[in-house]
Amino acid sequence: MPLKLGHIDYLNCVPLFHYLRNCGFDGEIVKGVPSTLNAMLARGEIDVSPSSSFEYGRSFTAYKLLPGYSISAFGPVQSVMLFSHVPVDELRGHRIYITGESATSVNLLRVLLREYYGWDQVDTCVPDVPVEEMLAQGRAVLLIGDRALRLALASQPTVRYHYDLASLWRQFTAMPFVFALWIVRNDVVDGKLASLQRLRQHLAASYARARAELPELAATVSRNSWISADQLLDYWRCMSYELDEAHLAGLELFYELCVKYGYLKRRPKVEFVD
Repeated sequence: MPLKLGHIDYLNCVPLFHYLRNCGFDGEIVKGVPSTLNAMLARGEIDVSPSSSFEYGRSFTAYKLLPGYSISAFGPVQSVMLFSHVPVDELRGHRIYITGESATSVNLLRVLLREYYGWDQVDTCVPDVPVEEMLAQGRAVLLIGDRALRLALASQPTVRYHYDLASLWRQFTAMPFVFALWIVRNDVVDGKLASLQRLRQHLAASYARARAELPELAATVSRNSWISADQLLDYWRCMSYELDEAHLAGLELFYELCVKYGYLKRRPKVEFVD
């Protein structure tokens, strides 16, 4: 039976998905922001998705991981950004406005501010208006995905202070940060194992082709877009799509800190599809 595959609808997923159909994947592809895909995965509306690493940690007993792949960064990622009109040290006690699109990025912000900046608590809120409007009103905001990237690359930035959360994590821990894992529902592992094995083959072929043709792919995707081919190429080269021992060490530290500050109830067990 064909798989229902989640697709984070951000530019950072293009190298994984652009050639997936050409490489043989014949299942359904469902696009959405990370929080939407998290909810669909939990409800069984999709089978597998590159989805929030925090979602896996929160509900790990219901899931397994597809081995070998993630959406991570070893340094600046450009698309998970805290924007502020004052330095971060002056934000203590102030509310930070968030989009609600990603559980991982919000909890990364909380962990960074509490563990490495010494905050007792972090007040976050999803406003009734776009967070860009809150930024224009002088508030600090957390933006992710293409919206964050676009503002970070703006030739005339409207805000003075930009904090790349992946860069801060690397600075404080010397580890990569894993934003998304390829999460599979347990019932799909039991019922569609052959389809999952084919997905791994298709994904490997799609990603290999994208890496081999990355400048050409950037030129194609950036055509008639707000981002230039060179900017897109630089962005993709900031990303890490693998999942090896270094990534897993960074993931385990993130989970440990989430448990320490009460954002996760217990330390997740990382288990892969066999």
